[in-house]
Amino acid sequence: MTLEEVAKRARVSTSTVSRVLNETGPVRPATRARVLKAIKDLKYQPNLNARTLAGGRSQTLGLIVSNLENPFFLDIFRALDAKAQEQGYEVLVSSTDYTPRRLISSVHLMLQRRVAGLVLIICEMDEPLFRDLYEGEVPIVFYDVGSPAPHVTNIRVDYQRGVRRIVEYLRVLGHRRFGFVGHHTALSPLLGRKQAFMEIMKTYGKDVQYAMVDEADSTEGGRRAAHRLMESGVPPTAILCINDFMAMGVIRALKDRGLDVPGDVSVTGFDNISLAQFSIPTLTTANVPRDEVGSMAFEALTRSWSPHEVPRTEMLIDPELVIRDSTGPVKKS
Repeated sequence: MTLEEVAKRARVSTSTVSRVLNETGPVRPATRARVLKAIKDLKYQPNLNARTLAGGRSQTLGLIVSNLENPFFLDIFRALDAKAQEQGYEVLVSSTDYTPRRLISSVHLMLQRRVAGLVLIICEMDEPLFRDLYEGEVPIVFYDVGSPAPHVTNIRVDYQRGVRRIVEYLRVLGHRRFGFVGHHTALSPLLGRKQAFMEIMKTYGKDVQYAMVDEADSTEGGRRAAHRLMESGVPPTAILCINDFMAMGVIRALKDRGLDVPGDVSVTGFDNISLAQFSIPTLTTANVPRDEVGSMAFEALTRSWSPHEVPRTEMLIDPELVIRDSTGPVKKS
């Protein structure tokens, strides 16, 4: 079905149909009604790309994440999409699986679709690609990568503070042997979380022992990591996970080994995804407000700032400790 067929059915010009679709320029009510009826009768679907290229304002936002299987990314998409639906936008989503090649491809495809703005909730980086985005004009939101600029908003999480809160809480419970479960720690944002843990451990010196393992960002990756830690020379009494998704697998592995959580081993996550309060036991974690991240991202991409306002281009999230049932006092020898 084409624009010309709609115009023919409504007995108007194609430019009149275009004005009705794009809400640009005056059209008599009777004519508008006739055009809308023709659109409905013919089940016409307008070409959104063509409308944008013809000068219409894009109502499409792009979201690129590292791993859509991880509920953390899915929660942010839901929050962003809810805001977009309220304001008449749609959201295109792409997942990179932590690979720069797929990141580059996804960004190029989004820009070809003439998105009104682009959110990148990623850990992988590509300097030439980032340079192009900074030199362009499309509004961008970065999460944990990049730096603020006039059309670039950077949302960061204070992982150092979040990890410290978890470790200090576990030490109060008597834990001195720690394990850390990470993934893709060759990537800068994820390496930062691992380094935060290492730096905190070093401040305690010989008072603590610790081991670290990296696996895939999945529940299966968490399961494998837990087995590796428990088979090490000094099995931990507390395991800190880089995210809640992997923590679910850690808890499963400990139970498979006949260990009680938290009676034998305490487990913590990071992010506070929705599933954290439904796991058995419920998961102690650090809260990253995904709804707030999605809302901040939408506002940064779509809000028109007045001349008297200073746009927020840097936002820092302070992750609060959420204590649940997966942590408890260290088991007495």
